[in-house]
Amino acid sequence: MKMDVKRTNPYAILPRYASAGAAGLDLTACLDEPLTLSPGQRAVVPTGIAIALPPQHVGLVFARSGLAVKQGLTLSNGVGVIDCDYRGEVQVGLIHLGTEPYTIQPGERIAQLAVMPVAQVQPVEVEELDGTKRGAGGFGSTGK
Repeated sequence: MKMDVKRTNPYAILPRYASAGAAGLDLTACLDEPLTLSPGQRAVVPTGIAIALPPQHVGLVFARSGLAVKQGLTLSNGVGVIDCDYRGEVQVGLIHLGTEPYTIQPGERIAQLAVMPVAQVQPVEVEELDGTKRGAGGFGSTGK
């Protein structure tokens, strides 16, 4: 499957898979100069690209595990959602949860983009939902 990608900045790095089995395309910081985040600081980091997702697909932006675990740099919104009809620049909201300042370098891989199919549903209000064995149990109700 193909996905059209447009550079919104001539220095942008196109998204790419880091390995043959990678689920997410690496997104890189399209910065003119390094950006230092202090602990607790948030920033919206441009990627310099816009994308045209295939119809009935969504782009999900996830943190890079190495940055999150080793540096405390993760997404400020948990998971970013890019709708298939969005054509603006892809930007990544980051928050620094580490204890020491972290500097994002221009061209550094900052997040990953997974493209997945979406099923749109039509909500229908009902008086009762069908029953299941689990029922309304949540937050650990099925075990540790």
